[in-house]
This record gives sequence, structure tokens and C-alpha cells, in this order.
Amino acid sequence: MLAYRITQFGAPLAEMKEANPAPKGTEVLLKMTGCGVCHSDVHIWEGHFDMGGGRKVPAVSSDTLPLAMGHEVAGEVVAVGPEASGVKVGDRRVVYPWIGCGQCATCKAGDEHLCNKPRQIGVNVDGGFADHVLVPHARYLLDYTGVEHDLACTFACSGLTAFSALKKIGKLSEGQALLIIGAGGVGLAGVKLAKAVTGVAPIVADIDDKKLELAKQAGAADVINSTAADAVKRLVAQTGGGVAGAVDFVGAESSTKFGTSVLRKGGKLVIVGLFGGSFTVPVPMFPFRSWTVQGSMTGRLDELQELLELGRKGLVQSPPISNRPLAQAGQTVEDLKAGRILGRVVLHP
Repeated sequence: MLAYRITQFGAPLAEMKEANPAPKGTEVLLKMTGCGVCHSDVHIWEGHFDMGGGRKVPAVSSDTLPLAMGHEVAGEVVAVGPEASGVKVGDRRVVYPWIGCGQCATCKAGDEHLCNKPRQIGVNVDGGFADHVLVPHARYLLDYTGVEHDLACTFACSGLTAFSALKKIGKLSEGQALLIIGAGGVGLAGVKLAKAVTGVAPIVADIDDKKLELAKQAGAADVINSTAADAVKRLVAQTGGGVAGAVDFVGAESSTKFGTSVLRKGGKLVIVGLFGGSFTVPVPMFPFRSWTVQGSMTGRLDELQELLELGRKGLVQSPPISNRPLAQAGQTVEDLKAGRILGRVVLHP
């Protein structure tokens, strides 16, 4: 198989040709037909997350190298292990990549994506920056019939991440406003999903007017450039005291500060993005304002199933998706880091 691997953090990906893995036990081998490129791939490639104040933590262990990234994978089953069941050669599936140990209390509760001993595709084990991908069990392979192929790829992370975060906001009542911060690939997925999940079209904030224009096209009720001097004052006035819910798909000091600045009393901020940094809020503000601030990381296997069902019903419109060959995996990660990509890129072998 052909794989593009991290051999050294921050260095160009290395092209490697090697034998296809042979599935054992319950394992299933897919021929990759599409793999989305996610901003978290940038952090994995760099090897760290920025925690603010000059502090960094590893994104993945160096023990995983050489690693083929890529966690938004769809493919065709080409081989199955002797104990595998539920799929057959020729089946086309999208991969749920957020796989845990399967044994701990967290996994048994259905929260494998939060497992402390993860086996995540494209993060801890090889993923879709290779033309063949080994999956440990068929339960992680979901039928995407009725959903367009490239959109199904993005469901595995950007769609699922946005869906799970919006579910944490929940249904909003008439007159309550929803804010989405960040109109990148995941943020635009959130814009597309917001009305189906929360019942309202979102207001979208970003620092890039080109991305705000994409958000308008995606169905935003309104857009605002958060760098404007009067952005907070204007948004609070527009929403009658602040937004009821906000989802921060950037996760930077400035974006999270903007989110708390425009929350109404009793509002909820869900932080998704991993851009990095830190922010400070006076502790009394939490009881005074009765805020809830919650993190959200990817989503559950059953949530991906729910999302695919929404897609089959036509309730999920595709964000802007462009295609590139697998050979451009490394360049795509660099372009994403530099902000040269609008929407989502899906690699094809």
C-alpha cells in the first residue's frame, strides 16, 4: 500500500510503499476511497497542543511514528479477519475513528471517544493518509447509503464534532439566539446542522470576511466580524441581552473571551476548538451570570449513526468540499495551517 507518514513532527510527510496489512481476528481491511483533512491533523503533525503561557503538551506520543494520519475515512471492504462478522468484501462504509480500549467503564458507557487508552484511527494508529486502512472491528464501520460519499467522510469528525457540540446546547426556544464562533470546516458543518439540532439558525462570528460570506451561504441567520470595535455591544443588543448558547469552534483565547462576553444570564458556552492558549474569567461571574462552560471532543458512535440518519433524510447540507489526490496530503495539512483552505478537503487515492 501507499502511505504518507509523519516520521518527524513538523517535517514533510514521507511517502512509503509497503505490504497491505493482513486482518486478524475481528479486524477489517478497507481500501480507502476518501479521507477528509481536519485541523486536528495540523496539531498531530506539529506534535503538540498550545496550552498558553508558553506551555505545550504532546498531541500524540512519538512512539506512534511513523504515523499515517487521517481520521475522516470512507472505504470499501477488501478483506476480513477470520472472526469478523457484519460486513463482507465489497461493502462501502464510513469509519467511526474514535475507538477506545473497549474494556473500561467509559467505553462500556458508550463514550469510547473519551477513553484514556485510545486506539483512534489516524491518531494513535494508522489512518486514511494511506490507501488501505485496518479497522479493529466491524461495529466501527457504518453504512452511509443515502449520503453523498465525500460528505459521509466529513461526518466522521467535523460533522460528528459539530453535531455532538450542538446537542450539548440542546433545543432553543423562540427568541433565544445561537452563536457559532469560527467558520472553518467544522464551524460550517455546525452552521449546516444548527437548525436541525437546536431549532434555530445561528449567528456566526469570525475574523475573516471571506469565511463569513461562506457562513451566509451555508444558512447563517446573521454574521459578525468579531474584531470590530463594537462587536460585543452590537451582538448583545441585537439578541436582547446576549445569546442563549454559543459554540466555539476555534478554541483560542480571543474566541473564548468573545463567547463569554456575549452570553446572556443562564447561557451555555461549548468549547470545541483546539487552537490553543488560555483565558481568565473572574470566578464570581459564574454564579452571577449562571453560565455553563463545557468542553466537547468529537462524539459517540451512536451520535454518528444519528447524524447519518439526518443525512439520509436530507436534513444535512454539505459544506464546501474540494478534492485533492492522496499525494497532496502533506501540502494540504500545510495549507490548512496557513489558512489557505475554505471549507473542507477530501483526499482521494
